[in-house]
Amino acid sequence: MNYQLFPFKFETLNEDEIFLSNEAGEFCFISNNEFQQLINHDLSSDSETYLDLKAKQIIAESCVNDVIDMMAVKLRTKKSFLDNFTALHMVVPTLRCNSNCVYCQVSRKNIDSKNFDMSKATAKKIINMIFKSPSPSIKIEFQGGEPLLNFNMVKYIIEQAEGKNTFKKRNLEFVICSNLSLMTEDMLKYLKKHNVYISTSLDGSSFLHNKNRPLQGGQDSYHTLIEKINLCRNHLGHDHVSALMTTSMYNLHNLKEVVDEYIKQNFNAIFLRSLNPYGFAKENNIDYDVDKFVENYKETLDYVIQVNMDGYYIVEGFATILLSRILTPFATGFVDMQFPAGAGIGGAIYDYNGNVYVSDEGRMLASMGDEKFLMGNVHSTSYDELFNSNFLKSLIRTSCLECTAACVQCAFSPYCGFDPVRNYSEQGNIIGHIPSSNLCRKNKQVIKYVLELIKKNDKNINEVFWSWITRKPPQRRSL
Repeated sequence: MNYQLFPFKFETLNEDEIFLSNEAGEFCFISNNEFQQLINHDLSSDSETYLDLKAKQIIAESCVNDVIDMMAVKLRTKKSFLDNFTALHMVVPTLRCNSNCVYCQVSRKNIDSKNFDMSKATAKKIINMIFKSPSPSIKIEFQGGEPLLNFNMVKYIIEQAEGKNTFKKRNLEFVICSNLSLMTEDMLKYLKKHNVYISTSLDGSSFLHNKNRPLQGGQDSYHTLIEKINLCRNHLGHDHVSALMTTSMYNLHNLKEVVDEYIKQNFNAIFLRSLNPYGFAKENNIDYDVDKFVENYKETLDYVIQVNMDGYYIVEGFATILLSRILTPFATGFVDMQFPAGAGIGGAIYDYNGNVYVSDEGRMLASMGDEKFLMGNVHSTSYDELFNSNFLKSLIRTSCLECTAACVQCAFSPYCGFDPVRNYSEQGNIIGHIPSSNLCRKNKQVIKYVLELIKKNDKNINEVFWSWITRKPPQRRSL
């Protein structure tokens, strides 16, 4: 035998093409005939495929230890998100909200509801807890409800965190997630002074956005949002304002129209996000078949690529995460889709009453009456009890795809992730039967499609993809 096989996974794409990958995410497309030659140790050392497989540590001729060391470096790089532990800390100043979003995943409370605002005592405990994280970077993200309904608490937390950071010297960042309807110039002056970023929601054109995200009291949600986006940009700068969208049954078949709206509003990024089955999203029966989402996602991804080729730079977020994992050795840090899961160790959320959950989805599930993913409460639980508990350790152990049935053999698993909360919500079990889960069906189909686009080796598509990965618009050639 002139070469040695290293561990790899494979998937038959069609009658004459097979996809190979290894644990580090290196991959190769080979013909069925070449695959047979490979496993029979008959592959010619002069072939292009042989050299490709050798370069990607799927085969090795000699110096096996050197190849193992190289694989180890690549794998450590992929898992570098584990180095710093919890960096993302989501805080809920209030559960009250002035929106009536059809898919509200946290079962928000009405504006006049009582006892759903965070107290200063709770906020102080949360800040102390956050700064016990060993991470050199701390991002505090204000969630809701609608955080602007308790803006005094937002200010209190920002100032407490900045005071704490005088001694802790962390890379501290603030993001406020808001529908912006209550934003004022005075608020923006404060946010600018403290370098706070804005994340809002835009679900499409006027009709689509108002259908998905109506405001209480009949106020025009879309036009209010656009007015406030412009106000925020004027005060904070264009790059300090971003937007997310959610796909409901109302805009599922209009995703290209949603992209057009993002372009119209001069955004340079869009994340085509499917619906999470929590809270009102589950109660209001606005879900859809995951295959329908994938079908529309593929068409819209093609559209976004073409928009970029035509000269307008806009990044599609989900594809970019996958592309970064497929084409680079680096971790993406996207806590919702990684393994081991980011639950608790990548991010955690602190509810208005001090309850701490492993993820926002865990809080969403608690709002439906199931506190399976409650880690504890800042008033009664220590940092060690929260983040070094047997519960969290067990959750992380079970979220390693390298030893999860079915995933261990899946050629696409190096680019995928594990969501224990979603598994539990859909199938009643943290692990569940992943191949039959909606999340697996969606991820696998989208990953295969992204790989198909990569395999085309089209110069224009590749230019778009690398501009997304590097977040640098391509240099346009003058005509």
